[in-house]
Parts: sequence; C-alpha cells; structure tokens
Amino acid sequence: MKIAVVGTGYVGLVTGTCFSETGNTVTCIDIDADKVKKLNSGKITIYEPGLELLFERNIKQGRLLFTTDLKEGIKDAQIIFLALPTPPGEDGSADLKYILGVAQDLGPLLNHYTIIVDKSTVPVGTADRVREKIAAGTSVEFDVVSNPEFLREGVAVEDFMRPERVVIGTSSPRARKIMETLYAPFVRQGNPLVFMDERSAELTKYAANSFLATKISFMNEIANLCELLGADVDAVRKGIGTDSRIGKRFLFPGIGYGGSCFPKDVQALAKSSSDVRYDFKILEAVMQVNADQKTKLIPRIKDYYRGDLKNKTFALWGLSFKPHTDDIREAPALYNIEELLKEGAQIKAHDPESMENVKRLIGDRIQYSESFYEAAEGADAIFIATEWPEFRTPDFDKLSAALKNKVIFDGRNLYDLEQMKELGFTYFSIGRETIYG
Repeated sequence: MKIAVVGTGYVGLVTGTCFSETGNTVTCIDIDADKVKKLNSGKITIYEPGLELLFERNIKQGRLLFTTDLKEGIKDAQIIFLALPTPPGEDGSADLKYILGVAQDLGPLLNHYTIIVDKSTVPVGTADRVREKIAAGTSVEFDVVSNPEFLREGVAVEDFMRPERVVIGTSSPRARKIMETLYAPFVRQGNPLVFMDERSAELTKYAANSFLATKISFMNEIANLCELLGADVDAVRKGIGTDSRIGKRFLFPGIGYGGSCFPKDVQALAKSSSDVRYDFKILEAVMQVNADQKTKLIPRIKDYYRGDLKNKTFALWGLSFKPHTDDIREAPALYNIEELLKEGAQIKAHDPESMENVKRLIGDRIQYSESFYEAAEGADAIFIATEWPEFRTPDFDKLSAALKNKVIFDGRNLYDLEQMKELGFTYFSIGRETIYG
C-alpha cells in the first residue's frame, strides 16, 4: 500500500518505519525542514532500541520517504495517518489544534477515496471533528478511523511489529477491510484486531493508560503505608502479583510515573469527565498521589542531613522518565533536581541517553558525567531516579572508594536490603526498611 504519515515525532516515526518494513511505501510529512533533511540523509532523530536498523534499511530500499510538502506527501496515498502532538492545555484538555489544522488542509487536497486515521491519542469525539473539517473542503469520499497507538517507549518496535492487540475504530465496512489488510502481517500469530466504533476506540486508549497509572499510584500508596506499618513492599508486591486477576506488571513502587503518555492521558480523561459533569474521583487521586510521589525522597534527604543540603553533592543516576529512552517529559528526575538545587545542593548527573536533552532544558545548572562512576566521584550520596540496567549491578567496591560517604537514596528499589547491610551502606528506598551503615 501507499501510506502517508503526518508528523515525524515518536509515534509518527515508529509507525512509518514499521509499516515500510512490511513492504508498504510510506511518506512521512513534517513542517520541520531541518528534521526532514536529517531524516532524508539517513539520520534518525529519536532514540528507540531497534528502530535505527529498520529505518536505515527501508530508506536504502526506497520505501521510507520524508517531505515537508503535505500535497506531495499524500499524493496517491490510500491511508493517511495523523501522528501529531496533542499537548495538554492549562485545563488538562488535549490541544487538538495540530490535528484539526491538518484535517482542514487535507480536504481540498483529496482527489480519491482515502482513509484518514487518527493515530494520536485524542479525546472522544475527535474523529467526528476531523470528519467535519475534511468534509468542509472536499466532495471526495473518505473515511475517518480511530487507531490509537499502544507503544511503550524502549520497546516500541517490538510493540508495533508484534502487538498484543490492534484497536480500530470505524463504522465503515470499506475502511475495515482495508485496515484488516494493512495490519494482517502484524497479527499472524493470532493476536486480535479489535474493531469497534470510533468513540469507543478513542476512549479505549485513555482507559488503558489511566488504569495502568492507577496501578502504579496504588502501589506507591501501599509502599508509603508499608513504611508506617513496618511491612516490606517487595513482599506485598509478590503476594498480590501472583494473583492472575491482578498480574505482576506495573506493581513496582518508586518515585512516580512520567513520560508523554500517562500524565497527559490521565489528565485529559479527567477533563473529559469533568466536561460531561462526571466526577472521576479515582483519577483525581491518581494524579495527586503521583505528584506527591515524585519528590518522596526529598524530606528523607533533608531529615538525614538535618535540613542543611548546602554544598552537599548528589550523584544523580538517571534523567529519562524510564530506561531505554531519551525522553525526559515529566521525568521525576527533573522535579528532584529542582528541589535539591533549591536547597543549595550540587548535582552530578549521568544518564546513558538523555543528558543532551536535559542540558537543552536546564543548561549548566547541574554537572553532566560520562559514567555513573564519574558522577559518584566525591559525591556525598547517590540518588537513583531511573532504573537503567547498568545501575543494577555496579562495582560496589569502586563506588565505596569514589563516594565521600556510602549513602544511597534509591527511588527505584534496585538493591537487596541484605546486600546493603553487608556492604555497610546507608540505604533509603521506597516502602522498605531503611538500612543504616
């Protein structure tokens, strides 16, 4: 098939690249001329494991193209995917100006039956609004389909190529048949194509992410309760996670969730509920718990240093909101940086992928280290904000020699308590006993 993807951000680039991998000719369109120039020259603009290999292969084979020209990009396309930003407004609602703007531009350009697919995460009713915008500018037949993405950063290629399910919202038999053909190579192992109406598909994405965010916040509340009751959150997690009705995933306590999806989607669903005068009490609690949890360790740091963090140096391990990505949107590390700097502390940070992004955001207010050992050199304590795999099994003898004091504030519960006792570290974590070395 001939496919166009409008938007070359995270979702758009993964979508376009993966569709080209199954033999489709894909043209990706973006208004950023510098980005398009880089992409056409074979330089990938996001970090996502496994994507670069597919990207380079399909550019070389001429199946993956990039342009700034919307008219040229959609020429002869059977399907046009809209993979555009929907940033939260001040009231929490999703801002649809990019999607509706492109929809308005598309109308006069259509000259044959085309399926327009909302790939972005959008509020219920967006497909109707997109349809109205396009219809105002054309008499050509078209269909609007809702096909929300369920890509996890760090494993997005795997998620796209072997999806657990594909949700497709359409009331058109013609569009359904074409979408079935498009996705057939991705569901050969029997994972379902789940067809529904457009509004249900739009709500499904918000419901899924909000439910996962709820699991995280619930477990963080349990962790906080464990600290007060003298229980161990790891034991509780294992005890409930083996129940098949609950499952093992998204039960790890820590310093909250971040990224581009969970915060935005929970906020948007809460706003959509408010707009129809429904008080979605659980979501309000989820957002508040997460906001509080992000800086959960700061009061414990202040207590340990008796309120005086001036001239204390912290080795901050991890800046991205999760491992295997360079995405720092709503990353807990950023909130903790601000709190520590406000108290007069100094920060030496290391992250395998996201240091340049942080530097562009906050500049030289902190130091950036080439390795996590370098960050620890001369530091008063380590603060772990992201659970990168290389942080899990460090050389503790090397760390002991590098640090001024053997103190770790662990926001991701990476280490075994008994091991910390044996090594003589003072160790703070989430929902577990504090170890004093």
